[in-house]
Formats: sequence, structure tokens, C-alpha cells
Amino acid sequence: MEDRFSIVSVEEDLIRANEKVANEVSRLLAEKGVKSFDIVGAIGAGKTSLLERIVERLKGKYRIAVITGDVTTRIDADRISRHGVETLQINTGRECALTAFFLKDALRKIDLNRVDILFVENVGNLICPADYMLGCDKRLVVVSLTEGPYVVKKHPLLFKISDIAVINKIDLKNIVEANPEEMLRDALEINPNLKVVLTSAKTGEGLDDLISAMGL
Repeated sequence: MEDRFSIVSVEEDLIRANEKVANEVSRLLAEKGVKSFDIVGAIGAGKTSLLERIVERLKGKYRIAVITGDVTTRIDADRISRHGVETLQINTGRECALTAFFLKDALRKIDLNRVDILFVENVGNLICPADYMLGCDKRLVVVSLTEGPYVVKKHPLLFKISDIAVINKIDLKNIVEANPEEMLRDALEINPNLKVVLTSAKTGEGLDDLISAMGL
């Protein structure tokens, strides 16, 4: 029993320490005038594809930097960098989410004086990122129709603490069983203050609505 309490105590200490660093990151980005977005979602939800669309649309208007998080590889970073924006890869090893510690270290490698918008693509996961705020201005949670009709209901915490929810892959609504409108209602039942956007990274549908929801 003591071991279990010790583990819980250590986890709580880590979360508190992360929160302190997240506040430092938030202050730094605010001082530099950088708008920042933490993008979370499961592997295959379409986070990178949406980011590619967003970056391509906005790179002529803003100076953009992107940080991508993955357990290993720089596949996503390579995809983003092809759009001509500064991109940095964080490999977390066995960690299932980015933390503010990871982000603070990564920001040392970026000249924030030359950045207007920072996008942080978190490790593909709908559970772990809920414990670790990064210090970004807004958090987006991305889910897709291919994850099933109950993916929103099964992960309420991320929807409670996010600012924007994206229901992606709506181009498949006539193929899969999930109904995007029902998923939208599920999200708003969890968090009535959410901005919920229906998108297709494949076709570009809903992209204007998403950019507007992000205030860009």
C-alpha cells in the first residue's frame, strides 16, 4: 500500500513541476508575442495532415514554426518542413506525451523573435497529454470518424480541458458508422464552451472554419 501511495505522490509532484515550467513557457511566448497551439489526438487522427493544410494556407501571412512530438522517427517533421517553415522534431523515447520540460528545451533552439505562430503537434495519444499542459495559448483535440462513434465520450478529460475540438475525416461519413454531428453533440455535452469544427484534411473541407476558430 505504501508503494502505491509513493507512486501517486511522485506522479503528483511531476504534474506540479510540469505546471510550473508550463507557466514559464507561457510567459516566454507571451513576451515574444508568439501565438501558440498544442495539438493533441490519437495516431492516425489526421493531425499532421491538418497541420500541412494550415501551414500551407497561412505561411504567406505569418512566420510559422512547428514542433512535432513522436516516440521515434521524424516522419511528421519531414512532412511539415516540406512546406517551407521551421520545423523541429522532439523524440520522447518511452514517454507517451510531450511535457513542458520537452517544449522549454526545444524553444531554446528556435529564434522566437522571428516567429508569429507556434504549432506543437503532440505525441499521438488521447490519454497521456491530458496530464501535461505545455504552456500554449490554446489546445486543440483532433479525433476522426475512423476512431469510432464513441471516441469523444470515451475521452472526456481532453475535451474538458481543450479550447477547440476537431472532428476530422468527414469525407468518410458515408463509409464508416460514426456520425460527425453526433460526435459534435457529444463534445459540446462534455464542454459547452468548446469550439467544434468538422473537417476533412483530405479535401480541405472545414479548413476555413478551423482557421477562424483558432483566431488566425
